[in-house]
Amino acid sequence: MPDFVHPLWVRFLQKLPEIIDATWETLSMVAFSTLFSLLLGFALAIWMIITNPIGLRPNPLVYRVLDFVVNLLRSFPFIILLIAIIPFTRFIVGTSIGSAAAIVPLTVAAAPLVARLIETCFLEVDSGVIEAARSFGASTRQIIFRVLIPEALPSIILNIAVVAITLLGYSAMAGTVGGGGLGDLAVRYGYNRFQVDIMVYSVIILCILVLCIQGVCNLLYKILR
Repeated sequence: MPDFVHPLWVRFLQKLPEIIDATWETLSMVAFSTLFSLLLGFALAIWMIITNPIGLRPNPLVYRVLDFVVNLLRSFPFIILLIAIIPFTRFIVGTSIGSAAAIVPLTVAAAPLVARLIETCFLEVDSGVIEAARSFGASTRQIIFRVLIPEALPSIILNIAVVAITLLGYSAMAGTVGGGGLGDLAVRYGYNRFQVDIMVYSVIILCILVLCIQGVCNLLYKILR
């Protein structure tokens, strides 16, 4: 047993700095792409809830265009989107390789998902509350920021966990084409060099990150409720 375990522990200690760096790169990719996709998706969701046929200021034509764009972007498999927008990625960050470059396709992939999830949260808000705000003379802006967002915030928090965990999986996919992070580490050592233990370490860390993200969002949900 010691003869079997010892080389693995030696290799783990040798690769520990790379594992820590890869974990940090993954966290950076997920954190920044989640933030940027929330900003873009939130803006889209507001426009969609305003122009929705049952929204605050119905405009079916604008809503159909937004709905089509969101559905179109969501239909792209991430690995294809990652390759398809390489010129755009290079234009934004100057390179298509590395964790910084991976943030661009991650954001583009997640923004329409965020828009759809937040729109769903807004639609679940009791219409009676909105009508009550209108009866008091609240403007569209006041209804959005003082009624819809506070009422939908607990559900939005849970959906942020969904987005972040999805991006965590996407970030591992981005590692297969030079995106960096734990996915890149698992491919370089676990697949290309047949060091299965390194792949196992990467998977374990990803599982721990998923549990942490979901746990934090569940706690925030309970507090807000």
